Amino acid sequence: MKFLKNRTVLGIVCIALSLVICFAITPLFNASKSSTTQIVRIKDDVKIGQEITAKDIETVEVGAYNLPSEVLKKSEDVVGKYAAMEMLKGEYILPTKISDTPASENAYLYGLTGDKRAISITIPSFAGGLSGKLISGDIVSVIAVDYKEQGETVVPEELQFVEVIAVTDKKGNDEETVTVKPDGEEETELPETLTLLVTPRQANILAELEAEGEIHVALVYRGTSENARKFIDAQEELLAKSAENKEDEKENEKSEAPQAPLQGEAAEENPDKDTAESEVTSNGKSV
Repeated sequence: MKFLKNRTVLGIVCIALSLVICFAITPLFNASKSSTTQIVRIKDDVKIGQEITAKDIETVEVGAYNLPSEVLKKSEDVVGKYAAMEMLKGEYILPTKISDTPASENAYLYGLTGDKRAISITIPSFAGGLSGKLISGDIVSVIAVDYKEQGETVVPEELQFVEVIAVTDKKGNDEETVTVKPDGEEETELPETLTLLVTPRQANILAELEAEGEIHVALVYRGTSENARKFIDAQEELLAKSAENKEDEKENEKSEAPQAPLQGEAAEENPDKDTAESEVTSNGKSV
């Protein structure tokens, strides 16, 4: 290694290294920094659980240097997916930020198709909500106290079998949510409302009961979704029959309503009326 002690040799080696750095490594480094690629990013703010459409994204060209390798670059990989977290305008889209299905939070609300409604009712008391034992998927009957101010407690025909889709406490947390205190203990909140999956007609009745009456809920079934569906089908049959009966009642009311006789018919029923009225003398006595 004596040659390294020679200043001339060291000088030549340093010059050679500097030339390699200047003319080989530096251009490659600059080229990598200046290279660009197209990626997909958020065009407008997207909420968690929101379905991402073509209007929500844009394809832009950005520098490829220091860009995450998993960043999505094709719009077809994003459109139709759901936001797994809230994303802001200009944010890059990573696979971890999107999902094939809606977020688990309030996922039951994304399944509505327009045929049915989700409506919440207040649990008036601890006992009124089955002592906090109800869970999503339960089939319940809604009991109306003093129904329509008639002094009777009944289960309306329209509310025999109703599906519970959420049980929520006063903080807005569903029953699956567990709150942990700073000391590590789990905090339990009593349920405040039930969210039910109903038809528009059932929703109207529940809204009236919420505003004017007192509601209790009785558990009918808890188990497999297949068996729960049987109860919902039975309720839909009751609703259909009830609608048919109401239509028949309206038709009967129309047919039984008395109709005023026409002017010609009235004259035929009393043909002697005009004759009797004409046979009156000037002093008011009949002829």
